[in-house]
Amino acid sequence: MIEDLLPQTVVGVEAYGYEDADAPLYPEEEALLTRAVDKRRREFAVVRSCARRAMAKLGVEPQPILPGERGAPGWPAGLTGSMTHCDGYCAAALVRATDLASLGIDAEVHGPLPEGVLEAVSLPAEADRLRRLAAERPDVHWDRLLFSAKESVYKAWFPLTGKWLDFMEADIELTADGTFRAELLVPGPWVGARRLGHFDGRWTAGRGLIATAIAVPHT
Repeated sequence: MIEDLLPQTVVGVEAYGYEDADAPLYPEEEALLTRAVDKRRREFAVVRSCARRAMAKLGVEPQPILPGERGAPGWPAGLTGSMTHCDGYCAAALVRATDLASLGIDAEVHGPLPEGVLEAVSLPAEADRLRRLAAERPDVHWDRLLFSAKESVYKAWFPLTGKWLDFMEADIELTADGTFRAELLVPGPWVGARRLGHFDGRWTAGRGLIATAIAVPHT
């Protein structure tokens, strides 16, 4: 799912279920899991197995992936990427830093958000647009899709800024054709000589999942 949403320069690896739950971890990674419950340990191992397989495809020696500030994964020099996991699914997307400035991916179980969450994460204009989309495509849980898109926006934003981005600081317009645009409501990051005012992304739904992805070019 993920690789289909991203440019050809990106390597995406995904796992359904926990088929790589016994994948070995580096000692530095194991040290982070001393109090982790089984579910957390499985997801941690599987998503890192996906990421290391993506590294190998890019010709980079697999190595530990440790969380940095605000949990953002620390990638090997010369790479940028993003990871995601939800119940029964894990994925990683990596690319050479010379090919893209940043990446953000997210996957969610395709179901409605818990009560009260949409109001906490959406702007009034976004909620209005979701109602129109639901009338057009009732097969899509648009509230969950909006949440996923906001997660992808944050994951693409943070490596470029090192700053927090609130749910209310990006206005996302989803379309029924599988694309979305996130207008930044705060000053955007500089990429080269330009300041970004928005992120463009893509989405898909299938196999009980919703996935979103953003690729930020250098120019």
